[in-house]
Amino acid sequence: MNIFFVLNGKALKNVILILIAAFFTAWFLYIENMAQIPVFSTKEGSKAIYRGEKDLALTFNIGWGDEKAEPILDTLKKENVKSATFFLAGSWAERHPDIVTRIVKDGYEIGILGYDYVDYQDSEDGQIAKDISKAQESFKKLNVKEIKLLRAPTGHFDERTLKIAKRYGYTVVHWKIDSKDWQNPGVGKIVENVKKADKGDIILLHASDSANQTAKALPLILADIRQKGLKLVSVSEMIANGEVQSKEIR
Repeated sequence: MNIFFVLNGKALKNVILILIAAFFTAWFLYIENMAQIPVFSTKEGSKAIYRGEKDLALTFNIGWGDEKAEPILDTLKKENVKSATFFLAGSWAERHPDIVTRIVKDGYEIGILGYDYVDYQDSEDGQIAKDISKAQESFKKLNVKEIKLLRAPTGHFDERTLKIAKRYGYTVVHWKIDSKDWQNPGVGKIVENVKKADKGDIILLHASDSANQTAKALPLILADIRQKGLKLVSVSEMIANGEVQSKEIR
């Protein structure tokens, strides 16, 4: 017995469109998920940290500007926050030695955000090394010692960056939670973005002048963290307190 299936042309077209839509939906979800964990380790052991095993780390990038860093520091002091990590561009630090001194005096950790706003992924090896070296010299002149952490200025990096950073004695630090505060999406949206944070996460915030809403969002972010019962630590403390996670890059 022969059995034949007859599909109406219009119905077949609809099925094909549904399958195509399902494929692209799955693809976009995959890409979005991958974008949440863009951190890596090499086979040689170089690695970028994006989260730890427990506690929570607030990190602030400062690459330029004169007005937003101190209000952030004022808020942290008012909220009695004892641990945070500031990634500072060497060029900015040179122009604001008084704020750098305050960050250290307030007990916060300093990491390097390169020297200039250079995309390491698009740079030659020599350019990456030069940028890190210039930043290193800047902090030596400012008497900021024992810096062990580095963050790529634009957040983009590859295996070469990890190897060069390791050669200079730095661990590359990325993040798990992006507040997107630099987009100035509104205080409520920044708080909502950070509410996803859970134990072990590293949170990205900014204290550059482009982030106009961070200081207002910060008390609400801290209130949510306290409600969850999470302890704030520096990135170095997070690394020391347990296992950290990374992904392999080739």
